[in-house]
Amino acid sequence: MNTKLLMTITTAILGLAGVILNFFPLEVSNTLQIDKANSIIFQILGSLYFAFAMLNWMTKDHLIGGIYTRPIAMANFAHFMIAALGLIKSGIKNPNIPFIWPAMTAYLILAVLFGFVLFTSPKSKAQ
Repeated sequence: MNTKLLMTITTAILGLAGVILNFFPLEVSNTLQIDKANSIIFQILGSLYFAFAMLNWMTKDHLIGGIYTRPIAMANFAHFMIAALGLIKSGIKNPNIPFIWPAMTAYLILAVLFGFVLFTSPKSKAQ
């Protein structure tokens, strides 16, 4: 599997989410119809997404899933799988929220891809 492409795609997704949540927390609160006092939670979440994006960006050139990068594969798998399960639960309870299904689909696909990277043996380009 081309882990460089996977890491670049997740960097773009998480980086964009991080920037949006960091710089526009009130707008996100308004869009989700959540109390504006909780916008600090969105900024904290945005900083986590941005940090995760930077981690993925810094390791994109390495063979992901090997002995030294296995923790990165595990962290990405855990993040995307847990979030996908939460989005599935929310989507079943609130099917009318428009962004739930596309987000759930993207997270589920990324969880499967990182699961594949995590639970299979990495192959270098030299082989």
